[in-house]
Amino acid sequence: MFNKNKKQDTPDTEDLNEVNTENTTPEEQAENPLADELNVNAEEVKAELSAEAKLKEDLAQANDKYLRLYAEFDNFKRRTTKERVELLQTAGKEVIVSMLPVLDDFERAIKAMENAQDVNAVKEGVLLVQSKLKNILTQKGLKEMEATGTTFDADIHEAITNIPAPTDDLKGKVVDQLEKGYYLNDKVVRFAKVVVGA
Repeated sequence: MFNKNKKQDTPDTEDLNEVNTENTTPEEQAENPLADELNVNAEEVKAELSAEAKLKEDLAQANDKYLRLYAEFDNFKRRTTKERVELLQTAGKEVIVSMLPVLDDFERAIKAMENAQDVNAVKEGVLLVQSKLKNILTQKGLKEMEATGTTFDADIHEAITNIPAPTDDLKGKVVDQLEKGYYLNDKVVRFAKVVVGA
């Protein structure tokens, strides 16, 4: 007789659907379609995980590269700012050093004028110092602007006043120059203050 209360030894339908692939041989897995599907799913999961890991690694490398570039740029910016400040502080050093002999000449001229009896000798000495100063400034790129008799140009001249032109050919031209203008390496550093004929 059968005992109704006893559990039957037959497996449930759920147990039939579950397949234990760990203890099966490759031949058994090849025969079982559910095992093939599990292997394919496992490979897809591994591929997705490896793709995600690769993307995370690429992101980490990009962040590292960005941080290094940012640090290099920051260092470059700091270095150039420091160099610019140093350049501004010593920009006129070369010109000032070249002007020191002129300063020495002026001091000697002042001492000579204290006991000088001959005005022509003092005048000659001052002209020599002026000539030396002009030569030094010319070597540094300074050039005088020729203004008298030229057509008035607002880019290089500063008109102080207009006067009636003495002749018709001086209308719109510079009649007189009150203060010289100068170029430094072909760039205007001081405008000539002029009187223009009207």
